Amino acid sequence: MDPFVALMRRYVVDYTNSHDLSVCDEIMEPDYVLRMGPHVVAGRDEAYKPATRRQLDQFPGLGLTVHQIVTNGERLALRFSEHGASVRHGGAPAVWGGIGLYAWNGRRLTANRVEQDYLARRRQLAEGAPDVAPPPALAPWDTEAQAPDPAVERAARSWAEAGVPAVGEVVLDDGRDAAALVEPETVVIDDMFTAGDRAAVHVTVSGAFRGGLPGADEHVGAPATLHAAALVTVAGGRVVAGDEVGDRLGLVRALTPAGATR
Repeated sequence: MDPFVALMRRYVVDYTNSHDLSVCDEIMEPDYVLRMGPHVVAGRDEAYKPATRRQLDQFPGLGLTVHQIVTNGERLALRFSEHGASVRHGGAPAVWGGIGLYAWNGRRLTANRVEQDYLARRRQLAEGAPDVAPPPALAPWDTEAQAPDPAVERAARSWAEAGVPAVGEVVLDDGRDAAALVEPETVVIDDMFTAGDRAAVHVTVSGAFRGGLPGADEHVGAPATLHAAALVTVAGGRVVAGDEVGDRLGLVRALTPAGATR
């Protein structure tokens, strides 16, 4: 088994799905940093583990399902769903997607830049009707490292600089709306790597809000920023398929600070 994949199996099976925070000490460095949207959770013991405990308190039966792993040996991307029943919402269940871009030092995890679709989670908990979870990866722990490809990086970079649009078979968020939320005036590529014909990327897209979010359409044209992670496939010099997950809830809250609640 690829060493990085083996570490992620411990992350998923022994830590996340077992709710065993003691495993964090074995698989993460003490200065582990998680970045999600505009938030930085720095420090394994003083910040990351308390934040995880709050999530587990709300979802006592929380589970994580792996849909895709991509790695070049130095970096690894994980496309996943989390799912569980919220004690804050009378036991209502929900499933929501995420994409994380992980870094390690050959022994332990050092950082993760991740986005999760908390807006889809909020919708399901409010409506009491969960989405259908995507199928799991059939053999995620058998994933082999693929070498980086400069041509794939060029194609993925061009796509990312256009604001990670829904081209080809790229699915945005929960797949309910194919329209981009922000007109890309400025795009910062925060992180990117490739492995074979796959590219993992995290971007910050700034521009005018296009609409399409619940309770925020009156703010169309307002300045907006969307943080997004994506895992895409490149063929023929262009992005043809993949998935993107953006911090849509963070965008709603920024546009409607007085009324946005989780």
